[in-house]
Amino acid sequence: MAAHCLPPSETKRLFLLVNAQWTDRHVRMTVRNIRHALMGGAAIFCMAGIAVPVTAQTAPQAEPAQPSSTPPANTPGQGNIVEVTLPTFSDLTTLDPEAPLDPMPDVPVTWPDMAQPMAALPPSLSDEALAAAANRGNIPGLPPIELAQPGTGNGAAPGTPPPVDMAQTDAEKDRDALFSDAATERRYGVKVEGPEPAVNDAFKARFAGLSELDAKDGDEANIAQINRRARNDHETLMQMLRTDGYYGGKVDVAIERPQGSNKIAVTYTVTPGERFAYDEVKVRGLETTGQDEPRFREAFGVNVGDPVDADELKLAQNSLLTDMQENGYPFGKVGEESVVVDHAKQAGQLDQPVEPGGKRNFGNIVSSGTKPFGADHMQTIARFDQGEVYKASMVEDLRRALIATGLASSVQIKPVESASPDQVDIEVAMTPAPPRTISGQLGYGTGEGFRAEIGWEHRNMFPPEGAVLVRVVGGTREQLGSLRFRRNNFGQRDRVFSVEALASHLDRDAYDARTVSLSASLERQSNLIFQKEWTWSLGAELIATDERSYVEAIGGDLRRTYFIGAIPMSLYYDSTDDWLDPTSGFRLGGRVSPELSFKGGTFPYVRAQIDGSYYYPVGENIVLAGRARYGTIVGSGDNELAPSRRYYAGGGGSVRGYGYQSIGARDIDGKPLGGKGLAELSIEARIRLRGIMGGNLGIVPFFDAGNVYTNAYPDLSGFQMGAGIGLRYYSMFGPIRIDLATPINRRQGDPWVAVYVSLGQAF
Repeated sequence: MAAHCLPPSETKRLFLLVNAQWTDRHVRMTVRNIRHALMGGAAIFCMAGIAVPVTAQTAPQAEPAQPSSTPPANTPGQGNIVEVTLPTFSDLTTLDPEAPLDPMPDVPVTWPDMAQPMAALPPSLSDEALAAAANRGNIPGLPPIELAQPGTGNGAAPGTPPPVDMAQTDAEKDRDALFSDAATERRYGVKVEGPEPAVNDAFKARFAGLSELDAKDGDEANIAQINRRARNDHETLMQMLRTDGYYGGKVDVAIERPQGSNKIAVTYTVTPGERFAYDEVKVRGLETTGQDEPRFREAFGVNVGDPVDADELKLAQNSLLTDMQENGYPFGKVGEESVVVDHAKQAGQLDQPVEPGGKRNFGNIVSSGTKPFGADHMQTIARFDQGEVYKASMVEDLRRALIATGLASSVQIKPVESASPDQVDIEVAMTPAPPRTISGQLGYGTGEGFRAEIGWEHRNMFPPEGAVLVRVVGGTREQLGSLRFRRNNFGQRDRVFSVEALASHLDRDAYDARTVSLSASLERQSNLIFQKEWTWSLGAELIATDERSYVEAIGGDLRRTYFIGAIPMSLYYDSTDDWLDPTSGFRLGGRVSPELSFKGGTFPYVRAQIDGSYYYPVGENIVLAGRARYGTIVGSGDNELAPSRRYYAGGGGSVRGYGYQSIGARDIDGKPLGGKGLAELSIEARIRLRGIMGGNLGIVPFFDAGNVYTNAYPDLSGFQMGAGIGLRYYSMFGPIRIDLATPINRRQGDPWVAVYVSLGQAF
């Protein structure tokens, strides 16, 4: 074979720049590999069957340099430039395509004869055998195993590994069987063993939350999957030991299939070793806080001799930061710690930098962006005044209070520098929420019938927080319409002023009343975000009501008109854990309403009532709840008192099992007359069914008792009693209640069964 090579003067030059690596050794290897590839000559560049020789020139290389921390630059003369000469295209057409090729220079490989058939390849290992060998070799604690080539044996080719002798011991048979079918999926279990206190229940629970194997405990997996997860879990356990201060600990992993079981057992044996402790603790920066330094060092709480525990250190950092921000340091920062571990001494040295940032007092509240009200109203809502020492908890309280107004969908608050160097301003950015709300309620009660209520509210029609509410009630025995104006945070946080005009028609067994009223009140209320221990109210009412009721003097019904003025007042204490669905604590409160009735003269009287309830948890799923009520009306005769102002008992919020307001004295037609004295008792067990419907279902067996008295001072006799069972569905907006009850000492005219449906607990 002959090659047609062009003279150097007829060639073009091509430079190939080789990227330099971290060491000169890598550079030299890269250049050498390229040079050897180019020396293939005609074997590399062939066009339409034409062999074109290629020559390569390598720039002289410098002496090898020592490894450097930065990559060497790609500069000429440093051994990373390859120069290649190629023929021009115009000269390729002069070559004879039929000319034979010259022998390949410097390449000791003969061209294959394509006319001869290819030799048969040796048999390969099966996928299963390869997987078994690979996985078995990777299992900690197991010796490597060599598998024989399929098809070999007594006649195996020289150099072939001998077959494995599987007939050794029963344990080895079972162990080898475990890994001989690596593709087979089996169920497995995970267990962690080790001495306390390092490997305690909390350690195991934490590992269970991090473990790849434990996350799928009980599922099926093959050996390769189990082995991979076990290796990741091994590193997780080692990291957990280091986090707890056991830097010299180790973890052994055993993967086995117990005799006679098809389930694989993965056991981690933890040997924690000695726990490292701090022999030096530095907290740099606190010295600038002056007299506050001892407080902050105590809040940090990490001292010489304490374990080198990463979790405890993180808690200490958070504690220090919280204490600084709660005591006048809004810009305080806790820097990244440095922990040096000395294995020889089994100790650690902690260096904790701190930037207190200077002590500040509260300055002004400033607002930015779109807002439903201004900074002056925010200052009314805030529980801090200008000049008080900065407290981060007060800033968070303000954020929650702004959300509670219902006028902001999101609130961002941050401290910012003030014009005064010893003060910090509070910057508030609010995203307004839709100010209008439509609400509805639907209920049913024996004696009350069906009742539907719909409400419309604009919470900021008259800023700041001047709301208008329209309420309409329609039912089989009640119709009502009202218009109310309410001002939240009126002059002070959590104080509400309201004025309401109302017209209603109530059709009860005891009376039929058509009423109009005008009322005003000032009160302190609880809400879903802020449940307050103490609430109170003070109000005034003017009432005109036309009512039909039984009059004993004439022995029949009579419709009369009453004009009433009242000054209702209330005071309540609440220590429960939840406003809508309490599980512990108690509530106690009273209401007093001095009233004047203008009916053929002026008749003063006082209506008073005391309510108390108690909630006691029994285990996690049962709450025992009890309620008592006592009421009296003093200073008015029976005929001078409007029927709608008397006391009644019976119904879903009173004594269940009886019709609404049906307990007490009755007229000749069996209709309730009401009274001037009231006493009620209730007890129920609220049982949460955690395993049904996601734990949102519950049952409530209950017992109620009560009576209404004609005299003002109840003697707690003649109780009517009812019992039953209720169903509760615990929705995101409160429990939905369905109660089924029956009277125990039923009287003539009382229902056999009473049903009550409403939102919220009975009490």
